[in-house]
Amino acid sequence: MLNNLFRKKKIYGNKNTKLKRCLTVTDLTLLGIGCIIGTGIFVLTGIAAANQAGPAVVLSFVISGLACTFAALSYAELASSVGGCGSAYGYAYVTFGEIIAWLVGWILILEYGMSIAAVANGWSGYFNNALSSIGISIPHSLTHGPYQDGIINLPASLIIISIMILLIVGVKESVKFNAVMVLVKLIAIFTFILVAIFNVEVINWQPFMPYGWFDKLEDGRTVGILAGASIVFFAYVGFDAVSTAGDEAINPQKDLPRGIIYSLIFCTLIYILVSALLTGVVNYKELGTSSPVAFALTKIGFKSASALVATGVISGLTTVILVLFYALTRILLAISQDQLLPEKLSVINKKTQTPVRIILLTGIIISVVAGLIPLGNLAEIVNIGTLSAFIFVCFAVLKIRKSKLNYSRKIFKNKFHPLIPCLGIFSCAALVFFLPTDTWLKFIIWNGLGLFVYLIFGYKNSRLN
Repeated sequence: MLNNLFRKKKIYGNKNTKLKRCLTVTDLTLLGIGCIIGTGIFVLTGIAAANQAGPAVVLSFVISGLACTFAALSYAELASSVGGCGSAYGYAYVTFGEIIAWLVGWILILEYGMSIAAVANGWSGYFNNALSSIGISIPHSLTHGPYQDGIINLPASLIIISIMILLIVGVKESVKFNAVMVLVKLIAIFTFILVAIFNVEVINWQPFMPYGWFDKLEDGRTVGILAGASIVFFAYVGFDAVSTAGDEAINPQKDLPRGIIYSLIFCTLIYILVSALLTGVVNYKELGTSSPVAFALTKIGFKSASALVATGVISGLTTVILVLFYALTRILLAISQDQLLPEKLSVINKKTQTPVRIILLTGIIISVVAGLIPLGNLAEIVNIGTLSAFIFVCFAVLKIRKSKLNYSRKIFKNKFHPLIPCLGIFSCAALVFFLPTDTWLKFIIWNGLGLFVYLIFGYKNSRLN
């Protein structure tokens, strides 16, 4: 059955997409770094330290990083063997069939769509602060949606429209822009590291584990290293976006696994180093701000460095929006090519070689969502969607190995391959367990809606049928 599905779908190296193969392993690695380093390092590091784990937030990043490593190795194996631009959706299609693949794709739409809108909200906040610092102010009604006594969050909507136009122009142009923005934010991060490393006070690391491993407070909040890990996991969302470039990578079989693994290793090391220095420079109780890195530098007297970090934050969040948006359009392209969504969406523009219809549709919808709905409501269920997708990918590796699918090429295999996907399933499922109950409820409702859409459209119109 698996061989039959593989032949029907012909995911790997699809020549019929008309997408341009132009991305090198460096481009793919920078795409991963561009998406991973953003909200996590500049915002979540301080919030998780202040509210969940204290200085032991370093261990929270280590635990989340390990869970992502297992998932990343599974993604790398499937990227080299199955490939395609559909990421977890395409892998689920080949291994589990159409219905499960649709639900995974539906989860990915939620994950990426809400992530883009949430990050755009964060980008808007930093952009407004930067304008205020030079004496320019935007009216409250144009920086907040109806739920916050405003009209629309105009900067959040406009940054999405701007990225939409860039993606329409072409993927190579988008990658070049991403590389420049990644350079800016890495300069900001290394500036913080160089300044902070000489201003660490060991007393700030005491007590190292103020909340222990896990505890539930009377007000219902969960605290501890494991609770912190389930929060900072959001910081790692992005390495899987590299796998959506399967039809635009020059040598996808070799370069996709490398891009996924290189970007994750680099970002994990940066997260651990920055979180350790951040809690060493300032007491963790003071870090529950929207810009903990800039706050820490200002506190120790480096205002100019703080301004540079603010610039890095804006650049960092811009690249996150770009890569998430890119990944979402490629996933929707794969789904529409399978006719689980209208096939007309998958038309590739001959001049730009990009799926213009999908980019326009998603750009308009997400810009409206980002402009009207506040950040907190958007970011709630991103983590559970991402973890669920990771679990499916790990299961897909186990099933595809068991099937002994006959590949005509060498594929990437993990050195400890029998254990990796099992550890990925266990670690990701454990992190899901520590998420709030209301998050589970919203996730179930979303999937119920997805099943309804499949029954009234996808089932009747799918390529397989």
